[in-house]
Amino acid sequence: MKNPKRYKSFGARMPRGVLLVGPPGVGKTMIAKAVANAADVPFYYQSGASFVQIYVGMGAKRVHELFVAAKKNAPSIIFIDEIDAVGKKRGGERSDEREGTLNQLLTEMDGFEGSSGVIVIAATNKIEVLDEALLRAGRFDRRVFVELPTKRERESILNKYLVKVPNKVDTAIVANMTVGFNGAALATLVNEAALLSLRQNSFHVTIEHFYEVKEKVMFGKKKLQMLNDKQKTFRVTYQAAKVAIATYFDIPFEKLMLSNEKLTPATNEPFIKQELEERVVMLLAGTVACDIKYGEHSSSVASDLSEAKEQVKVMCHEYGMASSIVPQKDEDKLMLEKLYGECKSLLLSMTGVLEGIERVLQERKHY
Repeated sequence: MKNPKRYKSFGARMPRGVLLVGPPGVGKTMIAKAVANAADVPFYYQSGASFVQIYVGMGAKRVHELFVAAKKNAPSIIFIDEIDAVGKKRGGERSDEREGTLNQLLTEMDGFEGSSGVIVIAATNKIEVLDEALLRAGRFDRRVFVELPTKRERESILNKYLVKVPNKVDTAIVANMTVGFNGAALATLVNEAALLSLRQNSFHVTIEHFYEVKEKVMFGKKKLQMLNDKQKTFRVTYQAAKVAIATYFDIPFEKLMLSNEKLTPATNEPFIKQELEERVVMLLAGTVACDIKYGEHSSSVASDLSEAKEQVKVMCHEYGMASSIVPQKDEDKLMLEKLYGECKSLLLSMTGVLEGIERVLQERKHY
């Protein structure tokens, strides 16, 4: 776009359309704006939903007006956000207005030459529902898949958002604790940490502020669970066992809290059988410890127990990690019982360690 004559003289044509595909919040709109800024050209933004009007023909008219304005000020970029709102596969449920708008979009994309200097960038998180006519060569020639940020990218994003926020934070630590966060969630996390810091009359945002607001950003504000003394005793034993097993197997976790049932972030990394078994043992540890110490356990084991059962089921039936590639009847049940027994033996061998962790939890009572 900066030097179109060079490409034209070489016989190369500018792509007409670029489709950005990725989950919500990863920065597809920001990428389009950044491209327009880098190319120093006008940027025309429109959401797919804004084309779908209640008045017949208005959507098609708006598409036409958008392309006329972009051509007048070429070279330029048209950005259509959430294009799936207007570009869904035709047929099936009738929507004459939506189909008319889609047809107009296809016509406009066919109607300008590659040398006209107008590029259409569209964003979607549902590429599977888009009409095939939109995806064919000559329309959206290029598809760019925008994934969730890596650890290094999360660190860069955090540094960007923390530029104007007084802080004493190692962004590498925050990047480590935000596996699965998109750019939008990281922006919210920084803002929530800053707000908490102001409420506490602190001069700087610290790592403690990030720890405190992380779950609020992930799950929304939850009512703090009030435990009576007996429930608290069970929870202390439960969490102490989980953290002891996690440390023994070198399974990473962020912070031990009585009010937080989850110990480690979810991950999609491939694991070998031994590593998966270690994670199941960690999930069972709290239940096993309570059974050993009190002869019973509480209903708060539901989440970890459900995850352990699901993990064992997947190992047997999908990963071929049972006694044979094709699992025998009730093999996942037998594997779970075996791992329960291993967990029990391991916890009985570290009674002193567990008592030490429990003492610290009783004294500090992190809530």
